[in-house]
Amino acid sequence: MRIIVNLDVMLARRKMRLKELAAAIGISEQNVSLIKTGKVKGIRFETLCKICDVLDCQPADILEFTREDA
Repeated sequence: MRIIVNLDVMLARRKMRLKELAAAIGISEQNVSLIKTGKVKGIRFETLCKICDVLDCQPADILEFTREDA
């Protein structure tokens, strides 16, 4: 099982740059980049709420669950 992060898709749909999102939610560009590339092991609900608020979307628009075939 794995979680796919589609933050780059939502940023493109909203025509927003990573730098703008980082400034709007109050975390560093580097941390937003780590989230976007899926290189984090977790994300705080507070941060996810801020991202969804700024991008006007639902968590399911950003995070996707997939099953890996064994």
